[in-house]
Amino acid sequence: MNLEFEYGQGMMNACLPDNTDLFIPGETVRDPECIPPERLEEEYLKSLRNPMGMPPLGEQAHRGSKVVIIFPDIVKGGCQPTSHRKMAIRLILQELYRAGVEKKDVLLICSNGLHRKNTIPELKQILGEELFGEFYGSGQVINHDSEDYDHLVDCGTTDRGDPVWLNKYVYDSDLAILIGHTMGNPYGGYSGGYKHCATGISHWRSIASHHVPTVMHRPDFTPVSGHSMMRTKFDEIGMHMETCMGKKFFCCDAVLDTCSRQIEINSGYAAEMQPVSWKTADRRTYVHWAEKKYDVLVFGMPQAFHYGNGMGTNPIMMLQALSAQVIRLKRVMSENCVIICSSTCNGYFHKELWPYLPEYYEMFQHDYMNTLPDFNRYGEYFATNEEYIRQYRYCNAFHPFHGFSMMSCGHIAEMNTSAIYIVGAMEPGYARGMGLKTRATFEEALQDAMKKYVGPSPTILALPRTFKLPAVHLCMKNEPYDGTNGHFEMAGYGCC
Repeated sequence: MNLEFEYGQGMMNACLPDNTDLFIPGETVRDPECIPPERLEEEYLKSLRNPMGMPPLGEQAHRGSKVVIIFPDIVKGGCQPTSHRKMAIRLILQELYRAGVEKKDVLLICSNGLHRKNTIPELKQILGEELFGEFYGSGQVINHDSEDYDHLVDCGTTDRGDPVWLNKYVYDSDLAILIGHTMGNPYGGYSGGYKHCATGISHWRSIASHHVPTVMHRPDFTPVSGHSMMRTKFDEIGMHMETCMGKKFFCCDAVLDTCSRQIEINSGYAAEMQPVSWKTADRRTYVHWAEKKYDVLVFGMPQAFHYGNGMGTNPIMMLQALSAQVIRLKRVMSENCVIICSSTCNGYFHKELWPYLPEYYEMFQHDYMNTLPDFNRYGEYFATNEEYIRQYRYCNAFHPFHGFSMMSCGHIAEMNTSAIYIVGAMEPGYARGMGLKTRATFEEALQDAMKKYVGPSPTILALPRTFKLPAVHLCMKNEPYDGTNGHFEMAGYGCC
């Protein structure tokens, strides 16, 4: 079987055994039907006017109300003309204006959290030319800045003791609206809901309460779970924000398919809306398909995906991406599973986006750094580095603490695999420096894996377009739903 896998800015061929199984999201198992474009406006208005657990926008807002609309950054969600962000914001504004809210009292906030601030072209791409032009010139489109202490509120701690910081524009508003995506996410099962506010409009000290080894290396984190400690903390932090603000977030979340089209739209109070939205999302995301567990997973990395250009060549980001797949696929992996992944691995760190990662990488090679969790003790040291903070605030770089969640996640691949092979590396030492094995081709890697780890007749799963399409969480076909997501019984739905 000849297949091609992503490799830098091109593709790499692999000749695999004929009994190799193949899975492509949205193709191997079809997504639930999306809402036809001509019905989208109707479905949005139905959801917005009948929210769960709270009054509709028209009853919450009036002339003089200060409103913030918080929308996710460029990382996910699609930017097509009918994308969730574009449709939801336009129709929410329509409802607000009908209630008497004036345009001058609306602020659009990109919830980038510790991600890099989105650029003007990206904000224009997310919002669309018309909406961007209407609000940006008057200063009504901004990125969240988790280091702008003039516009952050210290909300104390949750009952568990986790710090909670909140964007002050959100805190001071009369109505705070969250636009979220109910998309499969290795960090807590799904994006959207309380995950959106807990990570997108907060502060690194709050995020350091959950994006760390003590949470991410727990047995409830892998495979991906909606009942993990991380997810629990998201909910607790979001609800604590609401208590401190004296108001609930109004959420408008869309369940999206592989092409980022809307399957379902849900609005209202996150505590009630979230479990309802997960019921439909489970059908698309937790795919009960595999008839056997796999000894070998095969896929490829492009140079640019998810977090930006260089993610597939930067060794720390590469390992995070590998671990994210382990979190999603663990249910179908054998105990001795091996991953084989193509990457140019050419030493391109893209320092403009991740200025601190070359320093992280170099430090990890020295001073008793035997595993990635050993590096975690430097979290506060880097998170308070003034130069890296300045680059986050003014140069569209990721916040320095963001790299620590990447390092914490990266160790999960080592915890759950026998070996990981990077094939085609131009500078293979970078991969070896992160504990990965290197070979020139897929075929050489597979031969070595069969000799050392998986035997002469391994079960193999090929996953083309792994980092080009929104991923699913693969499950065993006949395995009873294990309850880790917690909001939807698979019985009666068969193989999704």
